[in-house]
Amino acid sequence: MSTIEDFLTPEDEQDIVEAIRLAELNTSGEIRVHIEKTDNGDATHRVLEVFHMLKMDNTQLKNGVLIYVAVDDKHFVIYGDEGINKVVGNDFWESTKNIIQSHFKKGHFKQGLIDGILKSGEQLKKYFPYQDSDINELPNDISKG
Repeated sequence: MSTIEDFLTPEDEQDIVEAIRLAELNTSGEIRVHIEKTDNGDATHRVLEVFHMLKMDNTQLKNGVLIYVAVDDKHFVIYGDEGINKVVGNDFWESTKNIIQSHFKKGHFKQGLIDGILKSGEQLKKYFPYQDSDINELPNDISKG
């Protein structure tokens, strides 16, 4: 894969955005996907930069989840803000990572992202249920670097 455009088709991207919309229907939580070519050797540091750049640390309940993918480096990180990290079990992010990773190893990038998004949405729904006063604080589109 030489570019991030080769990672997902436009149709794949639409399906992922729809998965985000569906996952957020019953929660006040926010889920984003960010895709870029490289993390310059440090995906853990880069996901924090992107989380801040996308203003995901500005959600009212600190319940944002970012799925970050560095295509050329073949790295991905799932990062949850402090609000969700305080309530989910210790194995939650690891099990979500394993779901995504199993699809990625087969080259099923779209399905890996969709399954990770939907699993994250289930946890957000459990701990941060939708309220009548909820607004979509962040866009559902895929950001690219």
